[in-house]
Amino acid sequence: MAGDNPFKAAWSRSGNLLCHGHWIIHWNGEALELPEPRREKDMGTWAIYNIMDPDDEIFAQGLKEDEWIIEHVDWLTDLFFDNGIPLETDNYRAFYQAINPHDWRCTSCAGCM
Repeated sequence: MAGDNPFKAAWSRSGNLLCHGHWIIHWNGEALELPEPRREKDMGTWAIYNIMDPDDEIFAQGLKEDEWIIEHVDWLTDLFFDNGIPLETDNYRAFYQAINPHDWRCTSCAGCM
């Protein structure tokens, strides 16, 4: 995707206790409200979620971009439609690319260890 990503994403918590946060997502500066089941959970994107060995792919989990979009296309399409976001492939990819660096997993912060 060329240019700046129109989506900006962040997880409200950092450090320990990531599981007590929520998603903060904007489209071109406008806040988006995720569906209730998605607001306070990881998004299931692909990455290595291991605080002890963040470079070892044996600890990788989640879905890579194409697979993730296919798996989540229904609720994403509803979210986009409800917020006037064009239903274009680039926007689905941009959403994934915005959330992926901020995604997390239980134990990825070691707060519960």
